[in-house]
Amino acid sequence: MGKLTKRSVDSMAIPAKGQAFLWDDELRGFGVRAMPSGFKVFVLQYRNDEGRSRRTVLGRYGVLTVEQARKQAIMKLGAVAGGDDPAEERAQSRAAITIREVCDWYLENAKSGKLLGRKHRPIKASTLAMDRSRIESHIKPLIGNRQVRSLRMSDIEKMQMDIVAGRTAKPKENGGRGGRTTGGPGVAGRAVSTLHALLAHAMRYDIVENNPAAGVRKIAGKPHTRRLSAAEIRALDKAFTIAERNGENPTGLAAIRVLLLTGYRISEVIGMHRSWLNAEKGYVHFPDTKTDGQIRPIGKAAIAVLESVPKKRTLPLFFASDFVDRPFSGVPEVRRALCTIAGIEGVTPHVLRHTFGSVAGDMGFSELTTKALLGHGARGSTQNYVHQDEALRLAVDRVSGKIANLLDGADVATLEVAA
Repeated sequence: MGKLTKRSVDSMAIPAKGQAFLWDDELRGFGVRAMPSGFKVFVLQYRNDEGRSRRTVLGRYGVLTVEQARKQAIMKLGAVAGGDDPAEERAQSRAAITIREVCDWYLENAKSGKLLGRKHRPIKASTLAMDRSRIESHIKPLIGNRQVRSLRMSDIEKMQMDIVAGRTAKPKENGGRGGRTTGGPGVAGRAVSTLHALLAHAMRYDIVENNPAAGVRKIAGKPHTRRLSAAEIRALDKAFTIAERNGENPTGLAAIRVLLLTGYRISEVIGMHRSWLNAEKGYVHFPDTKTDGQIRPIGKAAIAVLESVPKKRTLPLFFASDFVDRPFSGVPEVRRALCTIAGIEGVTPHVLRHTFGSVAGDMGFSELTTKALLGHGARGSTQNYVHQDEALRLAVDRVSGKIANLLDGADVATLEVAA
């Protein structure tokens, strides 16, 4: 067919099953292999000193250009002429690779944008941060030194149960700010998902030969059912007053109010830029969220809180740190202080989010509307056009207004949202 070119590789048909090859007529043994997944990799076919036909992978098309792969093929053919066997060397390298080495490979390549995640896009920085935390906190300490070839499904299920049991749990260092490494079913299941995903990436790039995490039954976490009752919201209202009087950080207090009045995720609130808010039309334009860019409705009560937050230095954030140029990180401490004053337990950012959604359901709004308000409706739904949707604007105003009335001391009997 002639010399391999970008055009010929791009036009190469993807097989329905098995694999297909396209060979270069100028450099003997140099070619491209296509697989049903759509991936194409450069390969080199040759005979070693023993006369055995061997094949080695040079790299993935897209990561390597045709000419870069050709240069690699020429170099390896030169090594073969000198008695080397690249395929055997690669096989031995893959056989000895450890989970720790695969994790490091994944983190490096995901950070550089070479690996594609959901919707065939580069893995998001927020996703990579969570993956890094699970890798460093749980996966490496428990199985990092194990070779991938020797790892079995039972080993990964044991890792999962060790995480559930808290073997990798760690307290906060020196009692300082920030989170801590915990155990539990939810943490364990997500760690297994991360391990499965990174090994799948490694298989696509021919770094490992198998994925021992495939087929592992992930333990189910407990469903999130905790929500605040009307009485608990009233108790938080009084706690806000006491906390303000005691000098609690006003940025943290405002952030918690916004969490409760919007149902937004904590990352969305503390990372919110002032320019994203359109107060007149009642929406926030998030350029990038857990489910991609969104236009989300926001009620007047939440807008009033946001507009009351003083600007810090020249930072674009509503909730910026008092001392460094980054988002405020002290919400967990402020939340715990509020809950201690209010005498309530088990309140997390997700509980505040679930409370907002539950109030919407109590008020008779449909599941589709509630999902749109919370930002996890189906793609193509009205959440993408909320600035044009009067019904959603009215819905978010009613829900946030009802919660705001409770925070302002309205009568519980007339605004009951008990669980």
